[in-house]
Amino acid sequence: MTGRTDRTWDLPSRPWIMRMTWSELLFAHWPVDPNALASLLPVGLELDTRDGQAWIGVVPFLMSDVAPRCFPGVPRLSRFLELNVRTYVTRDDKPGVWFFSLDAASRLAVRAARATFHLPYMDARMSMVQDDSQQIDYRSQRTHRGEPPALFDASYQATSEPFHSEPGTLEHWLTARYCLYCSDRKGRVYRGEIDHDPWSLSHATWTVRENTMCVPLGLELTGEPHLLCAEPIAVRAWQATRCD
Repeated sequence: MTGRTDRTWDLPSRPWIMRMTWSELLFAHWPVDPNALASLLPVGLELDTRDGQAWIGVVPFLMSDVAPRCFPGVPRLSRFLELNVRTYVTRDDKPGVWFFSLDAASRLAVRAARATFHLPYMDARMSMVQDDSQQIDYRSQRTHRGEPPALFDASYQATSEPFHSEPGTLEHWLTARYCLYCSDRKGRVYRGEIDHDPWSLSHATWTVRENTMCVPLGLELTGEPHLLCAEPIAVRAWQATRCD
């Protein structure tokens, strides 16, 4: 074991291949009926639930210092806004993230990710402004040809001192995820491992002007979401490998 309470399995023995930093990040989560999500997953993945409840997340943030190991960042590839729509899955006792979409403001990054990592990255027109009170105004409008439209327009900010979530809490269950799952065109499932320090989280508030990110999934998000802001975090990622 790792000796860390936030991780539940050891790091891969092979070297990591990519680094990145995530910042200005908001976790917005809604509880949803598991039956509404299970049919959207590929064969081989099990929807992860908490107390019988599934969750879907909308997560806007800034990607920076994105680069291969031992290489400097590449202009137009190393810094861009990203917003993902996700749920939580498990396989082989490794809980992880399943992405329904990942909108990004870099056309080069979108094409590189779609070709290399089997992830549904999509072009979007995006902007982010942070004011003196640390409120973030974030807007994303999907522009990817052939993909359904989706819009996110909201302001958010932290409302508490940062804290580390404790194992067993909802905050830990939603955020302490150290792999992603994806599938190729033949339906084969892959796992991509990641690692970072434990999240430094804060409770948050928001004002949402429009959020249609889950409309393409046939989901209507109702009620107030569970909101968390996160401090910047440096991330290492390993090459995705096929699940046996």
